[in-house]
Amino acid sequence: MNNDQLEFRYAKREDVGLILKFIKDLADYEHLLDEVVATEEILEEWLFDKEKAEVIFAVVDEKEVGFALFFHNFSTFLGRSGVYLEDLYVYPEYRGRGYGKALLTKLAKIAVERGCGRLEWWCLDWNKPSIDFYLSLGAEPMDEWTVYRIAGDTLKKMAES
Repeated sequence: MNNDQLEFRYAKREDVGLILKFIKDLADYEHLLDEVVATEEILEEWLFDKEKAEVIFAVVDEKEVGFALFFHNFSTFLGRSGVYLEDLYVYPEYRGRGYGKALLTKLAKIAVERGCGRLEWWCLDWNKPSIDFYLSLGAEPMDEWTVYRIAGDTLKKMAES
């Protein structure tokens, strides 16, 4: 990879259409496109009005070739925030050039600059190429933990009880 041509930039309000495109492309890759209900309006509200997450783009020759959407979580054990990577996606034609690693490295730098204690994310069990990539970076799977989720109607019913 030629680092001179790779740049990073934070998303701006006018990028919501591009962000949604990256989200849908990632969802399609993960065979979950039918689960995407986000719209440009929803993303604009939550990313730019409420500032609940951030997006950085990997840019090559003035073209966004990858993105990472992340937000801060908190570790009570560490007593400090962490960076949680919700989504990372590099267009297929740009894979194998180090851009995914560069995005993760950029997130690690952001975490360290902000005094965070860790960088973490989830990966689908079937996604062996990504798992192999993460392991090659020294990431450790948290196999002693199970992710639980309450969403949709179940979340609403619980809130009403």
